[in-house]
Amino acid sequence: MAVFFDQAKIIVKAGNGGNGMVAFRREKYVPDGGPAGGDGGKGGSVIFKVDEGLRTLLDFRFNRHFRAKNGENGMSKSMYGRGAEDLYVKVPAGTIIRNAQTKEFIADLVEPGQEFVVAKGGRGGRGNIRFATHKNPAPDVAENGEPGEEFELELELKVLADVGLVGFPSVGKSTILSVISSAKPKIGDYHFTTLTPQLGMTQAPNGEQFVVADLPGIIQGAHEGVGLGIHFLKHIERTKVILHVIDMAAMEGRDPYEDFQTIQNELGSYHLRLLERPMIIVANKMDQPQAEENLEKFKKDLQANLKDGEEMPEIFPISAYRKDGLQALLARTADLLEVTEFFPLEEEEVPETHVTYGVEEEEKPFTVSRASDGTWDLGGEKLEKLFVMTNFEHDESIMRFARQLRGMGIDEELRSRGAKSGDIVRIKRFEFEFVD
Repeated sequence: MAVFFDQAKIIVKAGNGGNGMVAFRREKYVPDGGPAGGDGGKGGSVIFKVDEGLRTLLDFRFNRHFRAKNGENGMSKSMYGRGAEDLYVKVPAGTIIRNAQTKEFIADLVEPGQEFVVAKGGRGGRGNIRFATHKNPAPDVAENGEPGEEFELELELKVLADVGLVGFPSVGKSTILSVISSAKPKIGDYHFTTLTPQLGMTQAPNGEQFVVADLPGIIQGAHEGVGLGIHFLKHIERTKVILHVIDMAAMEGRDPYEDFQTIQNELGSYHLRLLERPMIIVANKMDQPQAEENLEKFKKDLQANLKDGEEMPEIFPISAYRKDGLQALLARTADLLEVTEFFPLEEEEVPETHVTYGVEEEEKPFTVSRASDGTWDLGGEKLEKLFVMTNFEHDESIMRFARQLRGMGIDEELRSRGAKSGDIVRIKRFEFEFVD
């Protein structure tokens, strides 16, 4: 059975910056050469790029880890390390990116060639040439590279199509798509023949081209997960015009008007704004003898149930099997597309135009906790990044790290919590004694 991959969970890791180097210029006839350790190179970023040739997230089924390269370390003779190339990951148009842990929305990639940096590479660590001052002309200190960002991401694909074909199973949506485009969807005389969204490019009589999506059959309760359920209802969100296909011959024994009402209720239950999309009713299977009579009854039922001020939807009788009425339908659809602007179902938040100034207590860049063995544990994103970027192979780097901790207020915080000289303080796996 064909599977349409429109969801994936992946891990991305940008490259770390290269380490800075501690080196000194030692050349014959050059006394007191001074520091000559270069900076590390920047780590590669992970960038998502829209590829028009992709239609699903199938590429992420088995490949779930994407890691950019680290920057090159700094070198002696004041030579900088080379920056790593960015890692480009191709995704189909219509891909939505969210943080898998926080569910925070990150990006919506819809334009061909559109790019978005999902994980930034770390900057290179500074070599000792950057720390030279008139007070310390020969510093024995350098930085490690900054860690690259790492995230677990959720990818969701919502197909991009100008027109969406909706309706009950076996009403002829796949047949319509097959005769108006070069798409070859599966066609069969049974329910749920189409298990995945099918896309096709079609051309109207006036020469205008547009993309049509055959969306899997919707049944009553789809918005609650019945049948193929909400899994494919979401793909209707991207369409600008909806073609509501109805089996006017009632070959399944259902009432055409009741079918229409059921599908409309499902669309509205999924999201009310879907009912604001321009819609054309496509009365299919008009080659059957009972279709004309059913169409007249359908129009009367539709007219009788219109709300005050509501206009009668356009109805186009067709026979997809005989290819009758399709040109008029395509012409009208193209006209609608020309005057229809796409609007998202969710309203975008309008940023505030005024700024309120106030005094807020700044959050501490670190956390302090007491372990069961009496050890003081230090944490926090800023503190841990500072720790990772400290080169503990050089005493001067360690002293610099100690000064930075004191400047952040960690000494005062430990003292206020009751820490005494000789207590063990731990940052990740690094332990040292607290000196009051």
